[in-house]
Amino acid sequence: MDNIWSERYILVTGASRGIGRAIAIHFANLGANVIGTATTTSGAEQIELYDTQKKIKGIILDLTNHESIDRCLSTLKSQNIQIDTLINNAGKTSDRLAIQISEESWTDIINANVSGPFFLTQALIRSMIRARFGRVINITSVVGHTGNAGQASYSASKSAMTGLMKSIALEVASRSITVNMIAPGFIETDMTAGLSDGIKEKMLESIPQKRFGSPEDIAFACEMLADRRASYITGQTIHVNGGLFVGS
Repeated sequence: MDNIWSERYILVTGASRGIGRAIAIHFANLGANVIGTATTTSGAEQIELYDTQKKIKGIILDLTNHESIDRCLSTLKSQNIQIDTLINNAGKTSDRLAIQISEESWTDIINANVSGPFFLTQALIRSMIRARFGRVINITSVVGHTGNAGQASYSASKSAMTGLMKSIALEVASRSITVNMIAPGFIETDMTAGLSDGIKEKMLESIPQKRFGSPEDIAFACEMLADRRASYITGQTIHVNGGLFVGS
């Protein structure tokens, strides 16, 4: 039986660590051809080092820089790589109270989490339209739906991405392209590993399953939405949070 993923080309932004790393490895293990991005040369090299099957390519991409996006697209074109699945995972946060957010910090977060993913999606979706098939999966956040004190700019950016991508979903639905969101709750990564035991305990109290999620939980959700059989799911947000938030 042929591997249904072997002809698929999947671009995962922010793939050098955490959730992005897990997603890239997961699809490589399925047999897909994966391109993972990082903002630095060392990050791109690291992406290829953790791939034992040589199914993952690492390339440089800074979503806050238009020239970097153009270079990334040119690299893909020069290697005759046509992306059929884009996973917008890369993002930034800058935790501070709303009254403390500077214009520069606000613009940086919006560029990284909304504008950059939009322009990358805009470029890649053109070939998906021609092929009459595509998957766009956006990693948002539970705080885009609940808000979170000290994360006004981050919460705003994730809410904005949801509205943006729902609009795109409606525009491309007739071309057999689906556009969806995955909103993680508290996921165990190197970022959460640095939190104090007291903060972790407080976070766990708010999760009905009484545990943090794993990056692999997000990767499995990505697999579901990327599958060709998920053709009737679009414009939706899949919440992966252990019951932390059960709204829409």
